[in-house]
Amino acid sequence: MGCVRNILCTKSKSPIFVSPDITVFEALELMYEKNIGAILVMEQGEFIGIFTERDYARKVILKGRASKEILVGEIMTENPVTVSSSNSIEDCMRLMTDKFIRHLPVIDDGKLMGIVSIGDVVKYIIEEQKFIIENMEHYIKGEV
Repeated sequence: MGCVRNILCTKSKSPIFVSPDITVFEALELMYEKNIGAILVMEQGEFIGIFTERDYARKVILKGRASKEILVGEIMTENPVTVSSSNSIEDCMRLMTDKFIRHLPVIDDGKLMGIVSIGDVVKYIIEEQKFIIENMEHYIKGEV
């Protein structure tokens, strides 16, 4: 099975991030526009946390707070679980399952490289299995 680097190479976009001092509402607008479920939080070029739809649901909506008044920095997840680009896809699946998370920031030597979602992992596994099956079919048919 491949590694996180393989997934990052297939993602054409650079990671989307926000400052901790924007409102939750503004972050949600950006997440909606980009069709993403989590956004990285950066301050002065340094990765400091992640803001997810789950943070919004649990820390804003369920507590009756107003998204136009709360800053991302107040409710983001600080020091989230991260991986490096050399971690295996299996590592990601295990972490996501064990920690009940859907997004893993990718950090190499202290530098933010991107983010991997559960959707990215599932897509990678499906593509890898499809490739293996096609190769086996060619082998069985004697087309190798």
